[in-house]
Formats: sequence, C-alpha cells, structure tokens
Amino acid sequence: MRNWTFLSNHGQVLLCIARDPRVRLREIGDQVGITERAAHRIVGELVNAGYLVRDRNGRRNHYTITTHLSLPDPLARDRSIGDLLSVLATRRD
Repeated sequence: MRNWTFLSNHGQVLLCIARDPRVRLREIGDQVGITERAAHRIVGELVNAGYLVRDRNGRRNHYTITTHLSLPDPLARDRSIGDLLSVLATRRD
C-alpha cells in the first residue's frame, strides 16, 4: 500500500468540490481521508486564494471554482485550474 499520492490534499478537496459543488465538509474529509477540521481549513485557504467562491444557501454552502486562475505550481503555471479539472473531474464508469 502506498503512503503517498500525486495530488495534494488541496487538489483532492478541489476535485471533491468539482464533482459536487454542494458537498459537505464532513464528506470532503471522508473522501480525502482528512478530518472535517482539516477540510474546513483547506476550503478556507482556497477561498482566500481566490480559487473558490463560497455562497451560503440555507444551511448548506455552494462552491464555485474559479476555473480561469492558473495553477500555483511552478512547473504548471501556464495551465489553469479548469485545465486540471477537465482531466480529473470526469468520471469514467
């Protein structure tokens, strides 16, 4: 069993949100394998960096990904979040 991944927790959280913009923090934590508190911190960091917009809808949040922003990685700055998600967010069933 590997103890590493190709995507950081931030990338995995973003992928969860891309698949379900109304996903709950608890569900994000379960899917990524982190605590709900860690999911809350990461979502906050993504919001503060401008990669996510969080809108309150009743008791739930709805997230919008700012897909035109470039990736923060030095080797991939010429690609956007939308480019990454177009590859990873599509489910192959």
